Amino acid sequence: MASSWHTSIIVLVLLFGGSKANPTATPHSQLDVNHKKPLQTFRPYNIAHRGSNGELPEETAAAYLRAIEEGADFIETDILASKDGHLICFHDVTLDATTDVANWTEFANRKRTYEVQGENMSGWFVVDFTLKELKSLRVKQRYSFRDQQYNGKYQIITFEEYILIALYADRIVGIYPEIKNPVFINQHVKWSNGKKFEDKFVETLQKYGYKGEYMSEDWLKQPLFIQSFAPTSLIYISNMTNSPKVFLIDDTKTPTQDTNQSYYEITSNAYLAFIRNYVVGIGPWKDTIVPPKNNYLGQPTDLVVRAHALNLQVHPYTFRNENSYLHFNFHQDPYVEYEYWLNEIGVDGLFTDFTGSLHKYQEWTTPYSKKNAEALLHEIANKLKADGY
Repeated sequence: MASSWHTSIIVLVLLFGGSKANPTATPHSQLDVNHKKPLQTFRPYNIAHRGSNGELPEETAAAYLRAIEEGADFIETDILASKDGHLICFHDVTLDATTDVANWTEFANRKRTYEVQGENMSGWFVVDFTLKELKSLRVKQRYSFRDQQYNGKYQIITFEEYILIALYADRIVGIYPEIKNPVFINQHVKWSNGKKFEDKFVETLQKYGYKGEYMSEDWLKQPLFIQSFAPTSLIYISNMTNSPKVFLIDDTKTPTQDTNQSYYEITSNAYLAFIRNYVVGIGPWKDTIVPPKNNYLGQPTDLVVRAHALNLQVHPYTFRNENSYLHFNFHQDPYVEYEYWLNEIGVDGLFTDFTGSLHKYQEWTTPYSKKNAEALLHEIANKLKADGY
C-alpha cells in the first residue's frame, strides 16, 4: 500500500505543477512498457467506470489512481470540451451535479438552457467555461449515500492528464475514453481549421502514441478502447485510427443521439453486422441484456449470443455494490452478481464503480498466475513473428 501511494504522489506532483518536471515529455525510462507487467487478456476486463468512483469523486485523478491501485485493467472516462476547446474528463454536459459551481457568485449569470438530445436542459454548462475556470471548481461525490469526505478536494482533469495517469502507472493500464455528447459539443465549441470534437479527440490519443488494432503489438503496449453512443462518431474516426472501438447502447426507450435510431434497430442482426465493420464490441446497459421485473432478474435476451456470433465483445455497464443496485437474486452480494455475469451470461468485460471488489473476485476465481503471463508473452511473440518482426 505504501509504495502504491508513493507512486500516486509522484504522479500527482507531475500532473499538478509541484515539480519542474514536464509530464508531456514522457521520459522513456518511466514509460518503458518492456519492463512493466503486461495487461492481462486471459479473463474478462475489469473496467474502472469513471475511476473507483464508488469510493472517490468520479473522474478525478484520485479516483483513477485508486482504481489502478485496486487492480483495474482499464480506467474509463467521458470526454467533453471547454469553451476554449480543451478536452476534459467529465460526465455531464452540466456542472451542477458533481461540482461546487452553484457556490460561485461570479458564475451565477452563466446558467443557461440548451437543447440536449432533443430535450431542453438548464444548468451551468461545461461549454460555457474556459479550462482555467473549470480548474477553479472542485468536484463532489454524485451520490449522497456514498462517502462525502472527499468533496471539494479534487479538481476537474484534462484528457491529457488522464492519459498520463495511465502511462505513468507501474504496470500497463489501458484507457477507455468516451466521445461524450458529440452532437452537442460540435454545436457549441468551435476549433480552428474546421476541426471537430472527434478530430481533437483522436489527435490527443495519437500525440501520446495510442495506435494499433486490438491485440496488436502497439495495442498491447498502450491498450485502448474508444467508446461512444454516437455511431456516426465511431464511423468518422475509423478513417483516422484503427484503435478498437466499442458502440455503447442505451436503454430500450432512448434513441441514438445522432441518428435517432431505436434500441431495437441498433441491436438487430442487420445493424450489428453493419457496425462490426467499425467496432470490436458493444457496451449495453446491463438491464437490457437481462431485463428485470420487480427487481428480480428476468429471462436473458439473446443479445450477447448474437454479438458473440459476430465476433463482437460485450462490455455491459454499470456494476455497483450498493444494495439499491443489486437485484434480489444476488442476495445483496456483489460477488454473486459478478459470478452470474461472468459465468452464466459470459460477457467480456464489466464497467464497475467498485474496481477492488471485481479484482478480488477474479483473483479468487481466475488468478493472474505466472502461467498466464507466460502464455501472454508467447501469444505476443507469435503475433510478432506472424507480422514479420
